[in-house]
Amino acid sequence: MKAMLFAAGLGTRLKPFTENHPKALAPVNGKPLLQRNIEYLIDYGITEIIINVHHFADQIISFLEEHNYFGIEITISDETDQVLETGGGLLKVRELLTEDFIVMNVDILTDLDLNALIKAHQTQNALVTLAVSDRTSSRKLFFDEQNTLKGWRNLNTNEEISAIETLDHCKELAFSGIHVIHPTIFDKITQRGKFSIMKVYMELMAHETIVGFDHSGGILIDVGRPSSVLEAEEIFK
Repeated sequence: MKAMLFAAGLGTRLKPFTENHPKALAPVNGKPLLQRNIEYLIDYGITEIIINVHHFADQIISFLEEHNYFGIEITISDETDQVLETGGGLLKVRELLTEDFIVMNVDILTDLDLNALIKAHQTQNALVTLAVSDRTSSRKLFFDEQNTLKGWRNLNTNEEISAIETLDHCKELAFSGIHVIHPTIFDKITQRGKFSIMKVYMELMAHETIVGFDHSGGILIDVGRPSSVLEAEEIFK
């Protein structure tokens, strides 16, 4: 199975580090996020990874070259002209993703059992399986009793997207930044250019099998700000 690491973001929350570096190279106990997640994927047998780059792309490429691409096949998706967000970034490399594939944000550190996530995805014959957990977040996803995605809500603005009349009886969980996707999704995407894959999910959830994989109780840190780097350093040595 191939994986894609989203590493093109500007990382504005990680300033001042990202004023001169990409967030993918932000160190946690001396080891960059990019390296930690490449090694995490390798630990689960992933040997083909696509990495999209935009902000200080040359630094990421140089880092990979210095480490001999960690002994695996790494493909760079160059978004230096325009960052395409998650949806556009995936669409750009669709020809490389012909079987179920993993997608992961580079600034996530977790102990999620990737094999269990993949097994759940394939057992349920899902189009998309989203890793989710019960934790504090301003944006929540809502799932029914079968763990099928039914809605999304921004808790700060009360903006809501729903596939059903009310989300009152649904489980409210936060997205963990990791998903497993079946390649037929590319035939269902109507957007082009720069767009979020989450918006695609919102459009498809009413008639496609998009499910959640709840890993509440495990470790998940969104290393998006300096304070979370310190938190991560307490756990990831």
